[in-house]
Amino acid sequence: MHPDVVAAPLPELPLRPPAHRVHPRAVTWWRLRAAAGVLVVAVPAVVLLVLVGTAWTVGLLAVTLAAGAAYVVAVPPWLYRISRWEVTDRAVYTMHGWLVREWRIAPISRVQTVDTQRGPLQQLLGLADVTVTTASARGAVRIRGLAADDAADLARVLTATTQATPGDAT
Repeated sequence: MHPDVVAAPLPELPLRPPAHRVHPRAVTWWRLRAAAGVLVVAVPAVVLLVLVGTAWTVGLLAVTLAAGAAYVVAVPPWLYRISRWEVTDRAVYTMHGWLVREWRIAPISRVQTVDTQRGPLQQLLGLADVTVTTASARGAVRIRGLAADDAADLARVLTATTQATPGDAT
């Protein structure tokens, strides 16, 4: 940095967990996604069982189904307890993850775009995700599992807040 250039101090952002939980229907969405993942692994195991029919293929299928069922039952409620989000006039806060927890804080002045997404299962459950793209090498901040109406309102609020915040988000 050139000695004549003095960086402006960054505003202090409170380091605390975000205030809001995702929508409770997110648990169902995560369970359905997890069950689909189990099927992707279990179907080839069933095919192998039919073709080979040995004891190890039975064991492979049993372990696959048991581990998959445990994941489908245990992980989505755990994700619900951990997944949080909050938007203030200064930053977007998110926390997500069941094994590795990711806690992200994106200053509003760094927000470049705000998008909402609704996959087929989310549409059935009335859910949506909000993706906040920032001027960060780390990538976008995602808020997963919001009620669709809440996601649309959040996108509107974030867009208005970002437009009212000085700076060029770089």
